[in-house]
Amino acid sequence: MLKMKNSILKITAIFGLTTVLLNSCGGPKDNPPLVYFPDMYFPVAYDPLMKAKDAYSDHENEIPAFVANGGATGLSPVVGSVPQNRDGIVSEETLPKNMDEYNAGYDAAKAVTASPLKAENLEKDLARGKSLYDKTCSACHGTGGDGQGPIVLSGAYSGVPKYADREITIGSIHYVLTNGRNAMGSYAGQLNVGDRWRVALYVYNTFKAPTANATPAAAPATTETTSAAPATEAKTNAK
Repeated sequence: MLKMKNSILKITAIFGLTTVLLNSCGGPKDNPPLVYFPDMYFPVAYDPLMKAKDAYSDHENEIPAFVANGGATGLSPVVGSVPQNRDGIVSEETLPKNMDEYNAGYDAAKAVTASPLKAENLEKDLARGKSLYDKTCSACHGTGGDGQGPIVLSGAYSGVPKYADREITIGSIHYVLTNGRNAMGSYAGQLNVGDRWRVALYVYNTFKAPTANATPAAAPATTETTSAAPATEAKTNAK
């Protein structure tokens, strides 16, 4: 009698537990009372950052966060957390496979005399270019672009020429930053494409352009001095 009673209790307990489990896992799937993870419960695949139609519009109990964001399925990462090409500059450059390809690319880069950055942002680009140059390049090239950075002055490295003495353009500076040259390695891993153009812009405008403009400016002064001599001589003779 006792064994039968225990068996009945066990059967009753198993039946009751089965009923609870079935009820908890079952129920209507079209509009459940509560969904903790709607993206998993109603899986819908989206391409990143595409405009999406509300996938949960048939369910009154859940509204996804992106609905309040104009239909965007993702938000932009926090500034500084994920590298982004905010300048919109697409680098079509490919790494040279040999010295001939490198030299050909370098010669072609010399013909580039302007950066693809927006002209209206020149002041900001130069300021950022200076900041990046001081942090990244001045250790060898010097803050004055004279090749006398602290590493060179320490005697650990030598042979860094002055920018003013070199035939460089904005394009060739960017090319060297991207691919390296001689003992200088590539800085493409440290600076994105937009910032490489900013450094190139700063280097050329600060260390090369003033020198390039100095020679034409000196010519008129010489002309004025030469033309002034006869006038002085004439005045003297008049006396």
